[in-house]
Amino acid sequence: MIPILVTQFAQAGFGLIDTIMAGHLSAVDLAAIAVAVGLWMPIMLLASGIMIATTPLVAEANGARTFDKIGSIARQSLWVAFIIGVIAGLILQVMPFFLPMFGVPEILLPKASLFLHAIGLGMPAVTMYAALRGYSEALGHPRPVTAISLIALVLLIPLNLVFMHGWGPIPALGSAGCGFATSILQWLMLITLASYISKAERYQKTPIFTHWEPIDAYWVRRILWLGFPIGLAIFFEVSIFSTAAIVLSPLGETIVAAHQVAMSVTSQLFMIPMSLAIALTIRVGIYYGEKNWAAMRKVQQLGLVMGTVFAILTMSLIWFFRPEIIALYTDDNAVGQVTMYLLLFAMAYQLMDAWQVSAAGCLRGMQDTQAPMWITMFAYWVIAFPVGIYLARYTEMGASGVWVGLIVGLSVACVLLLSRLYSNNKRLSQQQH
Repeated sequence: MIPILVTQFAQAGFGLIDTIMAGHLSAVDLAAIAVAVGLWMPIMLLASGIMIATTPLVAEANGARTFDKIGSIARQSLWVAFIIGVIAGLILQVMPFFLPMFGVPEILLPKASLFLHAIGLGMPAVTMYAALRGYSEALGHPRPVTAISLIALVLLIPLNLVFMHGWGPIPALGSAGCGFATSILQWLMLITLASYISKAERYQKTPIFTHWEPIDAYWVRRILWLGFPIGLAIFFEVSIFSTAAIVLSPLGETIVAAHQVAMSVTSQLFMIPMSLAIALTIRVGIYYGEKNWAAMRKVQQLGLVMGTVFAILTMSLIWFFRPEIIALYTDDNAVGQVTMYLLLFAMAYQLMDAWQVSAAGCLRGMQDTQAPMWITMFAYWVIAFPVGIYLARYTEMGASGVWVGLIVGLSVACVLLLSRLYSNNKRLSQQQH
């Protein structure tokens, strides 16, 4: 889990650095980033989430000792990743035309639109990198991915400065420059990881780049059957968080900026249970391949206990260090005061969030992805979204109404996913007997 956690923090750090650097330009730049990221993030996570299917498939083949399949799974994953990446990139190119329909204020449109156009150019690199990452981590080699992510994080700051403030022939693009910087980095990360995998000795038992392999309909079907529900489940969860910025945009840029800061803080902290969930997917996937149900249940129980401990730690961190955290993002007093209040709601859902994402990680390892997709859709879009909109727009609650909706949705998802995990374990142990 530890190297995966560092990787997740590094990748989430891209958005964090963009938000902090935009926040020090102006409230308009910060609000433009909030709206653009609110649309880019769900599409990016849907596309890269589909490629998470590579992890349980490789882990199962690894556990079952069918090493000859692993290279083929990775090659087919790269085909799927390239096609999905191109589609996602095209969607982001047309997305700016819909911003006025979402009620985004006119002052935010130029920068938010340019950001979306720029970041769309990096989408094929994002999805192909996700496929290679899943292959490497499922084989028990998360550290190369971690190293590349950390180097990229360091490079993002000078790249952002170049595109935000201009340098030589490159014009000053403000917060929209973050989109160009991130796109360039995504391609550099893909090239670096692919080069390392092709040369490093640890991958030679299951090589990927030894020969050309045409698209195989069987593996494409398996990857999409497993991956599409994973991507949609992540999309349903993340989009409910991201679209909150758009729901709140009529309440003014101070509210949107405060919401963006609070959301950015919780996004960073979410990387802890998310990394645990990925580690659980790999471990559960290996025991699932071995058909070792007792060890698989032990790993699940340990994962949920660890999730609880981490959630209590993040709640304490938010409670004790709210002023210091907010000071990193903004020196605007009005934005800071609203954020102080919103972070209390973020603290309230840490436990539920940790339990639901851990349960989802275990279910992915057991290759059960259809039911979690329907559970997350129901919890977030049938329950959380309408509750959040109603409370934010039609009561005195304002921005906090959206957060109450999120807490309700996460609680429902948590109960349903844990129930699903319990019933799956019960079914497998009955089959054993």
